Amino acid sequence: MSTPIPEVTVDQVPADAVLLDVREDDEWAAGHAPGAVHVPMTQLADRLDDLPDGNPVYVICRSGGRSARATAYLNQQGWDTVNVAGGMGSWARAGRPLEADGDAAPEVI
Repeated sequence: MSTPIPEVTVDQVPADAVLLDVREDDEWAAGHAPGAVHVPMTQLADRLDDLPDGNPVYVICRSGGRSARATAYLNQQGWDTVNVAGGMGSWARAGRPLEADGDAAPEVI
């Protein structure tokens, strides 16, 4: 039997949470949470040293699927991580702040 993946809704993410965004570069550039650390899931295993310090680290993606897999992997590696259910789509719908790279207005893709 597998261990359940720790998960919270966007409303349960503390304002001072340490966020790890595992979306791809184009998704990140279009809109992300201020202060989040960006490490695409495809690079996660090679970039463990780039992960933010936090207890726990809240992991987010577009809809919650990739971040759930990343959370499971990181917890197996000894990290204390929690998946953010619904991802950046839920984040945006909840009215949480977003910022984009460059001059574009933020949008979640």
